[in-house]
Amino acid sequence: MPYYRAIGLGLLIIGVLVVAFKVLPALALGEAQLSLGRPAPDFTLPTNTGSGQVSLQDYRGKWVVLYFYPKDFTPGCTIEAQRFQRDLPRFQELNAQVIGVSADSVDSHAKFCGAEGLKFPLLADTDGAVSKAYGSWMGFISRRHTYIIDPQGVLQAQFTGVNPGVHSQEVLDKLIELQGFQSA
Repeated sequence: MPYYRAIGLGLLIIGVLVVAFKVLPALALGEAQLSLGRPAPDFTLPTNTGSGQVSLQDYRGKWVVLYFYPKDFTPGCTIEAQRFQRDLPRFQELNAQVIGVSADSVDSHAKFCGAEGLKFPLLADTDGAVSKAYGSWMGFISRRHTYIIDPQGVLQAQFTGVNPGVHSQEVLDKLIELQGFQSA
């Protein structure tokens, strides 16, 4: 086999491996490919608030900040939740509801909210179905992703690779931009 063909074959194999390691795991985990400007996947999940279940439809007419996180009581997730709680009055001023989602149980969410003083709902996606629909599932826990959904139920922004310490402010800034206000 001539040298240039061996190089070409090697590059082809490398290309196939890159695709296999980047694309196939996402497909195997059932990750959705979401498009901004399209309707957000609807859901109904049990909540820690004692009100039974919460659906995306319950928030029509409001902006929704839907954030997925791995686990209650872990350092990064606690920081992220604390920041959303700190900024909750600002989100409310912008007609936005913050909602957290993880694979933890309703009981775990209730304890987490009590321990951290969280005043927004945490939803129990124990089988990962909603996390999968939003492309945020890692096989047994949710990835740290956030979505901003407009009052008509349309996806307007997506955040991946989230830094828990500054994420709430990033989401606020984007929400203000989407609503056409000046950031304060």
